[in-house]
Amino acid sequence: MAKNTATSTAKHESRRASGGAAKVCVAPDSGRFESLREAVEDAGGTLVPIEEAEALIWADAANVAAMEEYLSQAPNLLWVQLPFAGIENFAHHLNPKYTWTCGKGVYARPVAEHALAMMLGGMRNIIGYARQTKWGRGVGINLFEANVTILGGGEITRELIKLLQPFDTQITVVRRQPEPIAGVARTLRGERLNEALIDADVVVLALALTPETEGIIGAEELALMPEHSWLVNVARGRHIDTDALVAALRENKIGGAALDVTEPEPLPEGHALWSLPNCLITPHTANTPAMGIPLLAERVRENVQRFASQQPLLGEVFLEWGY
Repeated sequence: MAKNTATSTAKHESRRASGGAAKVCVAPDSGRFESLREAVEDAGGTLVPIEEAEALIWADAANVAAMEEYLSQAPNLLWVQLPFAGIENFAHHLNPKYTWTCGKGVYARPVAEHALAMMLGGMRNIIGYARQTKWGRGVGINLFEANVTILGGGEITRELIKLLQPFDTQITVVRRQPEPIAGVARTLRGERLNEALIDADVVVLALALTPETEGIIGAEELALMPEHSWLVNVARGRHIDTDALVAALRENKIGGAALDVTEPEPLPEGHALWSLPNCLITPHTANTPAMGIPLLAERVRENVQRFASQQPLLGEVFLEWGY
C-alpha cells in the first residue's frame, strides 16, 4: 500500500505547476453539496470551473456518465475525490492518469454503530419481540463472550472491534492480508473463510465489493454456520446469494439475518425477505445523509490541504484491487 501512496504523491509533485491554493471543482452543481464547497474554501482551496480544476470533488455516487463528461473537460486535472467508500459503480472508469480517493474510513463509526445495533437486535431477539402482539416466551443468545467473525479488515471493522470490547467477544477477521489486528483473536486469509464460519455466533460483512467478494456468502457458507448464528450485512447486497439466504432463513438453518443492504436494492415490495420473521432490513441507512455529509466535508477539507502541500491523500483507491 505504501508503494501506491508514494507513487501518487510523486505524481502530484511532478505535475502541479506550483504551490499555492489548490484549484478545485465540486460537482454536480447542487445546493445539497454546499458544505463540500465550504470545506474546500476552509482548506484554503479556490473553487473553479472544471476547465480550470486540478482536483474534482465528485459528490454523486451513482452518476458515472456525468462524471466522465466532467473529466473530458478537465485538461489540468490530477486528483478525483469520490464520495463513498464503496466504489463499485466507478470501478471500470478509474483512469490511471488521475489519483483517485474515496470515502474509506469516513463513515466507519456510524456504520459500525449500526452493525452493533443489528447484532444485538438479532441475537437478543429484539427483532422478533417487536413483531409480537401478545406476551411470549424468552429467546435469544448473548453477545457477551460470543464468537464474532468479521469479513473485511478496513476502518468499519476496526471501529466495530472497539465497540465490541466491553462484550469480551472472540473476534476472527477474514481479510486479504492476514496481518494481526489489535483486539482480534485471529486473522485469516479469504481462502480460510469456511474455518471462520463453523463456530461463529454472528458473522458481519464489512468488506469491499469486488469480483472476488461478490457472492462470498452462498448456500455452502450458510450451511456451515451454526443454527443459532446471525448474519449481519453493512457492506453490499451482492456479497450474499439472496435466494440461498431466503432458503436458509425459511428452513431455520441460521438464526437470522440483519441486512442494511440487499440484492436487489431497493428491495421490492412483496419480496420474500420482507415477510420472514427472522430477518431485519434497514434501507441502507447505516450512514444517513445527515450523518455522512459533515463527515465527507471534513475528509474533503483535509485532503484539499494535503493536495495543496503535496502530502499523501487519505482514502486512496488502489486501482489493482478495485477499492
